[in-house]
Amino acid sequence: MNTIKVAVVGTGWIGSIRAVTCADHALVEELHLAEIRPDVAAQTAATTRAASWVLDYHDLIDKVDAAIISTTPETTHYPIARDFLAAGKHVLLEKPMGLTLEEADELIALAERGNLKFTIGYTQRYNPRYSYVKKCIDEGLVGRPVTALISRHITRAIGNKIAGRGELGPAQMEATHDIDLVMWWMGENVRAQTVYARSVDGIMKERHGLPDCTWIMVTNSDGTTFTIGANWNLPLEYPGLHTTTAEFVGTDGALFIDDSHREVLLSTVKSGLQRPMSTMPGEQAGHVFQGPMEAETKQFIEAVAWNRPVIVTARQARHVMEITLAAELSAQRLQPVELPLR
Repeated sequence: MNTIKVAVVGTGWIGSIRAVTCADHALVEELHLAEIRPDVAAQTAATTRAASWVLDYHDLIDKVDAAIISTTPETTHYPIARDFLAAGKHVLLEKPMGLTLEEADELIALAERGNLKFTIGYTQRYNPRYSYVKKCIDEGLVGRPVTALISRHITRAIGNKIAGRGELGPAQMEATHDIDLVMWWMGENVRAQTVYARSVDGIMKERHGLPDCTWIMVTNSDGTTFTIGANWNLPLEYPGLHTTTAEFVGTDGALFIDDSHREVLLSTVKSGLQRPMSTMPGEQAGHVFQGPMEAETKQFIEAVAWNRPVIVTARQARHVMEITLAAELSAQRLQPVELPLR
């Protein structure tokens, strides 16, 4: 297959980035859009020169080879992905891949039965800082893995936007990216064994019924450990829209990553302080895209068109999902949770 026809389902913040990337890619023969808001659909279609746009994604299933599903709320992920996979279409699905492990297992079975490309949007694997960590580990520069720590904070502007979509807390909506990173770094054969988490309530409790932050400690099958902190209540005045620190320690070395996004600030009389180029997926900066989502979208297109492996496998994403579900249970029970979940 040389060129492909792609559907982008959901053209909001994330979907519009995916759609623009598809429109600009030489391997995309036709771009089709599905969006339940006619004004948003028409605007994105005009920007991307889409071949068509519809309100009901079912109308696109027979027209395309692959689908990128970027819908909200997250309850829509499983049924839409199921319908495209059942029809023999390749799928890039935003996280989470479902609300239950049973849903995830059904999607994986459909993809494997149809020999389809099925990947989950763990965009941070395409952040050069984090892919460099993987490179150093794979090349043995830091020795055997011992432990890791990632602490990620986002402002309450983004936190409210995410928390307002449903009932999923910071473990499943934010920490999931960093759990995926650490499990990727640790290696394909490493499995999480015990999960202990604590959540803390703050401003998000009254607004959305969700905690402000969750801290998660995971012990793996090989004895390695890692800790993830997910917080989404930074003050609006914080310089960047998110800030992250990461550490990875091995037997022969360590890596330290500062991903604070405080280096570019725009202050104007009219609009005050603005935070360009500080979101996790990234944004357009003139003729270049600053951030990892463009690269992730391109890799999916090329995996489908050229029959290449995807970077994030569905089974890897299922394991990450299982860890986040265990973290939610642990925070509720105030005790460790053993994996696999029964």
